[in-house]
Amino acid sequence: MDCVVIGGGIIGQTIALRLGAAGHGVRLVAPAEEPHMASTGNAGTVAAYAVDPVGTPGVLRDLPRLLFDRASPLAIHRPSAPMLAPWLLRFLGQSLPRAAQRNREALAALLAGIEDDWRALATEVGGTGLIRDRGALYAYDTAEAAEAARPGLMRRRALGASVEMLDRAALHALEPALPEGRFGGAALFPGTLWFTDPARMLALVAARSTATRIAARATGLARRGAGWRVTLDSGERLETETVVVAAGAWSTRLLRPLGLRIPLDTERGYHLEFDLPEGDQPLTRPLCPVTRGFYFTPMQGRLRAAGTVELGGIGKPPSPHRWARLEEGARSVFPDLPAPARRWMGLRPSIPDSLPVIGMAQPGLVLAFGHGHIGLTLAPKTAALVERALSGRETPASTSPHRF
Repeated sequence: MDCVVIGGGIIGQTIALRLGAAGHGVRLVAPAEEPHMASTGNAGTVAAYAVDPVGTPGVLRDLPRLLFDRASPLAIHRPSAPMLAPWLLRFLGQSLPRAAQRNREALAALLAGIEDDWRALATEVGGTGLIRDRGALYAYDTAEAAEAARPGLMRRRALGASVEMLDRAALHALEPALPEGRFGGAALFPGTLWFTDPARMLALVAARSTATRIAARATGLARRGAGWRVTLDSGERLETETVVVAAGAWSTRLLRPLGLRIPLDTERGYHLEFDLPEGDQPLTRPLCPVTRGFYFTPMQGRLRAAGTVELGGIGKPPSPHRWARLEEGARSVFPDLPAPARRWMGLRPSIPDSLPVIGMAQPGLVLAFGHGHIGLTLAPKTAALVERALSGRETPASTSPHRF
């Protein structure tokens, strides 16, 4: 089968790799330079424990403070607020108890076995040297905060996540470079995988693929007889039997003319990187200071501080105060870090229920986007579901494009 995959991030590249290995003829369409690749600027974790959606009753209770406190880990890009209103209304509905629990269960099903999926993919592309499996930590400022988090963590455990509670002494024994007494306790997600260089892993997946790369942006999509026509910004038109739209935050621009109204918007994620020699890394695994809402991840030659959520649209400039809050948070843990060497802002494609859109939307048209914080995590599972959809087999109703 001839297929065009639109999107060159980790989702699109992994789909192209999988479809090519299954014998399909694949062309991958993506710009040569993509400045907002969430695939490379993320925290680098394979977050099998991420069964909680963004929208929960707790978030719903705290939403006014979270959205309008400039220091909050969840914020709104204020100039974008009017355009975000329809998305936010859906998000509020998905944050109610019954919907949130349904979304948790669906996320847990998607995340089941994902570490094994990633180990297999890394082996296939020669990337096992980029993977570490020392786990990840949620760190709480006080013992009382850690205890208050216990019910939610046990709920994750009930859905299949591995969780161990650590007191202050156990956390310090695990990460002795943490300042004494900075945190009162932690949750350890043992065995969690993480990458020392997400951009390098993406490059390895792309290099292994047999897909023909077309360096252009898809600007139009239309039925053409029994197949599809993809129009590029170069003016070229590609004729194909099937199309997979995996263009992240840009996906719905192609779909609206087809009458497909997917409630996709963007979470603007930020990171800072502090260059450090390998022997000077203060952590041996990713750690999230929970009240600050970002991750520290030790990577090759640097410590990355990545995260926070700023709801906003495409094409708006970064908010400098978000980088300032990240640096402030990083120095609240490690005050002697050097000056940041790099900073980045990228666009996470997000759906109000925190579930990706994966499945057949129209004959020969498969969608694969909207992964929010777990696009890197779910890349191999998404590729398998896309292949399943193209072969006419059933895919989960929880990710269906027709659920809205």
